[in-house]
Amino acid sequence: MTYQKIIIGIDPGTNNMGLGIIGLDGKDVHVLGMDVLKMEKLGDHALKLKKIFDTVLRNIDEYKPDELAIEHPFYGKNVQSMLKLGRAQGVAIAAALYRDIPVFEYSPRKIKQSITGKGGASKEQVAGMLYRILKIKGVPDNLDITDALAVALCHHYQASSPAKQGSSYSGWKAYIASNPRRVTKK
Repeated sequence: MTYQKIIIGIDPGTNNMGLGIIGLDGKDVHVLGMDVLKMEKLGDHALKLKKIFDTVLRNIDEYKPDELAIEHPFYGKNVQSMLKLGRAQGVAIAAALYRDIPVFEYSPRKIKQSITGKGGASKEQVAGMLYRILKIKGVPDNLDITDALAVALCHHYQASSPAKQGSSYSGWKAYIASNPRRVTKK
């Protein structure tokens, strides 16, 4: 099947990194792939970063995405953890840029709000809503997977929202003139 757009969503991490790939077909969103990269057994941080880079590149080469969306690190008290998480995110971004894939970052709060309507939603609430929206069959055994799908879906919602463009319109006529593909004629 040919999709109008393919988005890879990434929930970065140095022990577990979630990947979710969605394909857009008109108004329908299809899950093309989902996985978690488990790296707990790799002791060397540099080896974890290489594995992240290789995995992101492999998924880009396999799915041929148009865009990559990634959760940007939240603020934490542990500086070492934040540094490692920032490196993991940077390596994933570098892999996308290496293949000339545009990258978009979203805060955890924005992602949760896009999926559930509540920025303070739990990971379980996000996963539950994704099961309904995307009609996922079977439950992924890791919430990093559903977090990654949530990043991809958040990006889709943000990219297709007229408010995202930052434009203001003087009325419906101006809106329609600026957004002709959003208008359907009966």
